[in-house]
Amino acid sequence: MSRPSAPPRPALLLLAYLAFVSLGLPDGLIGVGWPSIRRDLGVPTEAVGAVLTAGTVAYLTSSVLAGFTLARLGVGWLLAGSTVLAGVALTGYASTPALAVMVGFALVLGLGSGAIDAGLNAYAAAAFGPRHMNWMHAFFGLGVAIGPLIMTAVLGAGLSWRWGYAVVAAAQLALASAFALTVRLWRAGPPADAPLPPDPIAPQVVPGEPAEAAPAARRSSVGATLRLPAVWLGGAAFAVYVAIEVSTGLWAFLLLTEGRGLTAAVAGLCVSGYWGSLFVGRVVQGVVAERLSTARVLRGSLLGMAGGAVLVALPAPGWVTVAGLLVVGFAAAPVFPLLTLTTAERVGRDHADRTIGLQIGAAGLGAALVPAAVGVLLARVSVAALGPTLVVLTVALVALHAAGDRRALRAA
Repeated sequence: MSRPSAPPRPALLLLAYLAFVSLGLPDGLIGVGWPSIRRDLGVPTEAVGAVLTAGTVAYLTSSVLAGFTLARLGVGWLLAGSTVLAGVALTGYASTPALAVMVGFALVLGLGSGAIDAGLNAYAAAAFGPRHMNWMHAFFGLGVAIGPLIMTAVLGAGLSWRWGYAVVAAAQLALASAFALTVRLWRAGPPADAPLPPDPIAPQVVPGEPAEAAPAARRSSVGATLRLPAVWLGGAAFAVYVAIEVSTGLWAFLLLTEGRGLTAAVAGLCVSGYWGSLFVGRVVQGVVAERLSTARVLRGSLLGMAGGAVLVALPAPGWVTVAGLLVVGFAAAPVFPLLTLTTAERVGRDHADRTIGLQIGAAGLGAALVPAAVGVLLARVSVAALGPTLVVLTVALVALHAAGDRRALRAA
């Protein structure tokens, strides 16, 4: 059920939006900047894999650890320190003399980014409603879109690619200062009048019964968190969801050009339309989720993803495939934010922070492994296999979400 909440503090809401923009910026920079970086450092094109792999490994490690250390550090200091790490890493990119140094700084960037992602998602799940949770994730897409523009403008002005990273590094360090100055606000947590979701694990207070009759809430152990089936079901759901999102955006161009006969220019616009529908969907459905219930929007979105995948799988004209891509993008938009928002409803408040860290790590793992496996499948079978693969993945996602909901209902 949709969880009503008091309006978040404007300063923290703005910082959360800016932090998600900053998370997306480096992803957009390297795609445009890599040809120049490769020439400058004297390395082959495929050397970018070493940078991306190092960043991914560190990101996965950091996001999982952040969920387990959040209670000790506090979200304010976690965000401030992690953003400093990201700023230092990007400064290192801007001044790197060799690929090996850049790979080292990629590890630092991954550590900072993973902790920012997990820490902010954990905080937002408790403090933000469906609208702001969706909008926060929409700003990540905005950051990914702005990154290429920054690097393009730098290179177009005749400057070195290093200036692109320097600009973003300065923005990260400024954001770190803002986090440090607002540590006390973050420590205060959600507004006092923001109701918390019911905890399906902890004992409930019976209305009219004295509060002291209920056992005092205790911080759960790490082992207790890891023993919850809902934790692992949630992690699997996040991995499958991100696998669908990334695989669709990564391989749609190939399907449209080689499988549906569209020109490269038209196919490129259609892929941009897919990512655009994801952004628009988060903006629009964030409002819808507050007016309806979160559960309804989630169910509708999952079914919409399955329907869009079926359209992509049909051996039909190109416009049908394009329509399917747009449906998948728009329907998928609120799934990640709303699954994060409802984590406490599935596992209990005491386990939520750790679970969110695990879910963010699982999402990164899904993004790293499954799209590559889909690429191998398309190369060995046919590009037309993308549609059926998306259908299988969306059905698996629906099943995982339903199993998680059943577990939560039984626990409640």
